[in-house]
Amino acid sequence: MAGEPQDDCLFCKIVAGQVPATIVRETDTTVAFRDINPQAPTHVLVIPKAHHKDAAALAAAAPELAADVLRETQAVADEDKLDSYRIVFNTGSGAGQTVWHAHAHVLGGRGLEWPPG
Repeated sequence: MAGEPQDDCLFCKIVAGQVPATIVRETDTTVAFRDINPQAPTHVLVIPKAHHKDAAALAAAAPELAADVLRETQAVADEDKLDSYRIVFNTGSGAGQTVWHAHAHVLGGRGLEWPPG
C-alpha cells in the first residue's frame, strides 16, 4: 500500500535505521543522504519517509509530501553552498530508476551541462 514501509525497499530500510547512510538532513517527513555513487561533488538523495514507488505516484497520492521533498532539496543546496544545482527525479526503469521509492537527486558543485553526460 502507498505510504506503508516495504520490507524489500532499500530506502525504507534507511528510513528505519536498518541500513546505514550518510544522512545530511532529516525532517518529520523526509530524509536526505549522500549518494553512495556520486555523479557530482554534491550528490544527495532526498526521499519521503513514506513509501511511494516513484515521483508520479508521490505527486498523485501526497502532493504536500512532494512539496516537502522539493523544499528539502533547497535546504540541501543551501547547506552545501550551491549557487546552482540540478534536481532529478528518475521515474521508471527506462529513465534510470533503480530503487522503487520516490527520490530526488540534488546534484551540484560542478558544471552541469545539458544534455547530461
